[in-house]
Amino acid sequence: MQVTLLGHGRLGSALAEGWRLTGAASPTVLTRADPPVCPSHTRALVIAVKPGSWRAAVAPLLSRLPAEAVIVSVMAGVRAADLASVLDRRIARVMPTTAVAQAQGVAAIWSADPGARAVAHALFDPVADTVDLADEVQLDPATAVAGSAPAFFHAFAQALARAGVEAGLTPDAAQRLTRGALRSAGAGAATDASLDDLIARIASPGGTTRAGLDALHAADLEGVAKAAVRAAIARARDLADDQPS
Repeated sequence: MQVTLLGHGRLGSALAEGWRLTGAASPTVLTRADPPVCPSHTRALVIAVKPGSWRAAVAPLLSRLPAEAVIVSVMAGVRAADLASVLDRRIARVMPTTAVAQAQGVAAIWSADPGARAVAHALFDPVADTVDLADEVQLDPATAVAGSAPAFFHAFAQALARAGVEAGLTPDAAQRLTRGALRSAGAGAATDASLDDLIARIASPGGTTRAGLDALHAADLEGVAKAAVRAAIARARDLADDQPS
């Protein structure tokens, strides 16, 4: 698929890498410094700029964007209605993770238009495990539990590595062991097993893993997770409220 990708930051560059890796799309990549070129055969304009700058970024493209092109936004907090007020096109919103670069991402997809949703699936099915959402409002929690969550997992792994050093491991050994544990957890998550089953496979009654899990729950693991999700959702809603009219 021929797409125009507006924005080449962390997520934009990850998308370009994933599409080139899988052959799912042939992106024309535009940054703010590039001339406002939009090929006439562009099927989708994927907007991957900072949420506060999208109006200025798309303005030079408005007269060049094909009428049949679909708008695919990967920006947190920018509502479809805001996009539609400027871009008179069919719109899909997608919240992907940066692992799309390795075709191992996850992406939440919402659109009120079946055709736009189909275009989003064509772009993201090859590079991510795609999850359809029934309502646009669900994109904010999807952002928190998927788009933001890899950083949460890495932060927890970092804390584990530091705890390992405190317990006597060298920094190198703690980092390597924690990274390996994170990969092992990811391998389990790639199966169809439930999260309860994945935990049960490792945590034997009375064993070391169960002792550690009990300590995590005693320290309010679920409360910490809820706090992280709520904070990410609140920030997404702040971004929506900050959009100029």
